[in-house]
Amino acid sequence: MTLQAGVVAVQGDVAEHVAAIERAAAAHGRDVEVREIRESGIVPDCDFLAMPGGESTTISRLLHDDGIAPEIQDHVAAGKPLFATCAGLIVAAADTGDERVDELELLDVTVERNAFGRQKDSFEAPLDVAGLADDEPFPAVFIRAPAIADAGSAEVLATWDGRPVAVRDGPVVGTSFHPELTPDSRIHGLAFFENDEAALPASDSA
Repeated sequence: MTLQAGVVAVQGDVAEHVAAIERAAAAHGRDVEVREIRESGIVPDCDFLAMPGGESTTISRLLHDDGIAPEIQDHVAAGKPLFATCAGLIVAAADTGDERVDELELLDVTVERNAFGRQKDSFEAPLDVAGLADDEPFPAVFIRAPAIADAGSAEVLATWDGRPVAVRDGPVVGTSFHPELTPDSRIHGLAFFENDEAALPASDSA
């Protein structure tokens, strides 16, 4: 069975997420069709979603203006996987400390925006991420990255400089960094294929 994936495409590294999803699906022996989401009506047909980075206030406004926000909330309420990166993590959080962001409240975390510095402070770091397919560190790319000030009830999957930078809360995985900017698709695999098989349709060979 071909899985239907959606990448929220109002901002951010959309093509890179599409490619990462396709690589992760191939690594797990699944067929996938990836659609870019710029309007309402597509999310309900998706088995899983990715919400890229960008500018969190803009993403939040566009999701609500275009009627996509409630569809994402319904998607998660149905137990379907969502992977939110960088600004996507901020929008998915319960609390950003910024009244300009209308949070989706899908991750029980408090987020600190730009916690690791501005664009000029971007860096790459090797992260030990719980649940990856092997023990090799993940080459995480941090760009204007937020940090998780309080993980709440979420499971912390990785930390950097003493702060959580990857979490899981039910079917939602959020990262402060940009996994889509590397050829390593293991975190996309973790978010969509390894621990949430019960939320996805069975493959034809299952």
